Amino acid sequence: MLPWNRRLSKLTAKLLDLPQDVVLDIPRFTMIGNRQLYIENHRGVLHFSSEVLKLGLTQGQLEIRGKQLVIRAILPEEVFIEGVITDIRYSE
Repeated sequence: MLPWNRRLSKLTAKLLDLPQDVVLDIPRFTMIGNRQLYIENHRGVLHFSSEVLKLGLTQGQLEIRGKQLVIRAILPEEVFIEGVITDIRYSE
């Protein structure tokens, strides 16, 4: 997204009181303790093992590290993982 287009989207979200994750297409995380993680607005699994999950995002990547990671559900834009989550990193 172009910088001016992104600013316009942010302004629109603010004026219309819309969630920024929907308007700007950025990820939303819901974490329950360190055992469950629900991620919305991803663009696909880049790598998965029982210790690392890498997801593509519209801009950048998300890396989740842990132990005994399991993908419980995966949809085109949503993923639900369980295990012992020790680290979450976002990079552009």
